Amino acid sequence: MPIQNYAVYTFLLLGMVLSVQFKKLTIPAALTGGLIGLLIYHGAGITGIAMLTLFFILGSGATGWQLRSKQQIGAAEKDKGRRTAGQVIANAGIAALIGAIIWYIPKAAASHRLMMAGSLAAATADTLSSELGTVYGRRFYNSITFKKDQRGLDGVVSLEGTLIGMVGAALIGVVYSIGFGWGINLLWIMIAGTIGNLADSVLGATLERKRLISNNTVNFLNTLVGALVCLLLFRLM
Repeated sequence: MPIQNYAVYTFLLLGMVLSVQFKKLTIPAALTGGLIGLLIYHGAGITGIAMLTLFFILGSGATGWQLRSKQQIGAAEKDKGRRTAGQVIANAGIAALIGAIIWYIPKAAASHRLMMAGSLAAATADTLSSELGTVYGRRFYNSITFKKDQRGLDGVVSLEGTLIGMVGAALIGVVYSIGFGWGINLLWIMIAGTIGNLADSVLGATLERKRLISNNTVNFLNTLVGALVCLLLFRLM
C-alpha cells in the first residue's frame, strides 16, 4: 500500500479523535465522518480530502462564531454546534457516494470529481450563509415571497449571507483547481454552490417550515443539487 495512504488514514483517524475531543462531532458522527473521508479520498485523492477538510474547518468555525448572539435569537445549532452522524451524512454523504462511484468506475473521474466539488461547495455555501448571514446580515427576506422576514427562520436569506456563501463556494473551487487544474470549472463550482444554497433556502421556506421534511433532508438535497448542476455544466462544455 502506498505510503500516502498510511498518511491519509492517520490524518483521518487524528481528525476523528480531535473532532470528538473538541466537541465538534459526536462519536457516531466522527466514525461516519471517517468513513466518508475514506470514500472521498479514494475517489478524489488528496484534493478530495482537502476540500472536505476545508468545509469542516469553515463550517465548524462559522457555527461557533458569535454563538451566544445566535442563541439569543434561537438561530444557533443545538448542543453548541456539535454535529451528529445524520448531519454529517446530510452535508457530505453525496460527496462520499460520488467518491465510491469513482473508486469503482475510474472512468467517471473527470465529471464526478467536479460533481463532488459542487456538492461540497453547496454544503459550504449553505453553512456559511446561514451561520454568518445571521450575524452580519442587515435585511432579511423570505426566499419565496421576497418580503421581509424574521432573521433565523427557515428559508430566510440576506444579501450579506448569500455573498458570504458564494465566497465559501469559491474557496472550495480554488482547492479543486489547485489539485485538478485551473479553468472554467472554478466558475462552475461557484455557480453550483450558489444554486444549491438557494435551493436549500427555497426548500426551507416551503417544505421544512411545514415540517414535511427535516433540516438534514434539506441539506442533503442542497448538496445533490450542487452536484447535479456541476454535472449539467460539465456536459454542456
